[in-house]
Amino acid sequence: MEEASLFLSAGDPSGDNAAARLIQSLTELTGSINLAGLGGARLKKLGQRQLAEPDDLAVLGFWEVAKQARFFKRLLSSSVDEIRQTKPNCVILIDYPGFNLRLAERIKPLGIPIVYYITPQVWAWHKKRVHQIRKLIDRVLVILPFEERFFREHGVESKFVGHYLLEDIPAEYIASPVPEKNRLCLMPGSRPQEIERMLLPMLRAVRMFNKKYGTTAVVAAVKGRFDYEKYIEEFRTDNVELVYDDARRAVAESSLVLTASGTATLEAAIIGRPMVVVYKTGSITYHIAKRLIKLDKIGLVNLVLGEKAVPELIQSDASPEKMMAELEKLYNDEAYYNSVVEKLRRVPQMLGGTGASRRAAELIAEYLS
Repeated sequence: MEEASLFLSAGDPSGDNAAARLIQSLTELTGSINLAGLGGARLKKLGQRQLAEPDDLAVLGFWEVAKQARFFKRLLSSSVDEIRQTKPNCVILIDYPGFNLRLAERIKPLGIPIVYYITPQVWAWHKKRVHQIRKLIDRVLVILPFEERFFREHGVESKFVGHYLLEDIPAEYIASPVPEKNRLCLMPGSRPQEIERMLLPMLRAVRMFNKKYGTTAVVAAVKGRFDYEKYIEEFRTDNVELVYDDARRAVAESSLVLTASGTATLEAAIIGRPMVVVYKTGSITYHIAKRLIKLDKIGLVNLVLGEKAVPELIQSDASPEKMMAELEKLYNDEAYYNSVVEKLRRVPQMLGGTGASRRAAELIAEYLS
């Protein structure tokens, strides 16, 4: 039997994580896979022949992307050439809509099946992209429960397969008992740009908090992604430390989490830790997004639960003082804290339970036989 061939495009760290789990499940089902495309360290370890360095792909914000327009234009052309020449059995797109939808448009005439796994958040903004997805994508697989209904209401057949985080997070951490309230965990994001914006105000907030309550704080860091040491040096006397490549344990061993918005909010929710969600981006990007996004909440955990279960501090509100105030509310009000814990305990089941990657792989495997 001829080896299956895939082109997979995942442009950020969380996409690389989800894609790697998908490929592992696909390999178990179909045997070895010839894999090329865009991805990070996990996909590279699985043998993906990568067309760009992962750090060059992890760009966040309208203005930031615009500054690298030439790079992405060249990358788009080289990706199209790769697909045209190798004729893979299937193209898999993972989030990264600004690039991936352009890629889909360019390769659609080739007649190669295109699967979108982890779709763009078109329910939040850029709803016109729904029409692109309906026209360009052969199969849509979604990981958030409300997305299936949204797409179907817009004429796009979709399938909710569940969230890969439930197989990524160790089972003993999922909805685990809350430890004593003496430690906070900081999750400043995965991209260098967001870490640079969020880490310092987070550190200033926990400096105040630790001083007042005698607590400690840990920053969940990723080796090789950012120079955390440069930022944390002046805070080491404030009971703040770094933990590399062990974010889930750091969250599980903490009673409060201060986190950037995005996938990290779901990680904290699955583990069952009350959190304060913060979001801060460049001023140009923020003002554009504010005009486009019509949601009254941005944290994925709040969107899944359908209510603002945990506080959100956005842009100018994401100050050390306001972070401190929201953390204090959770710390001092036992009834409020416990009510948040109870809401978060519903999240794992709402996200479909374990097995998302296998369910997605079974649907994609149809194109590889």
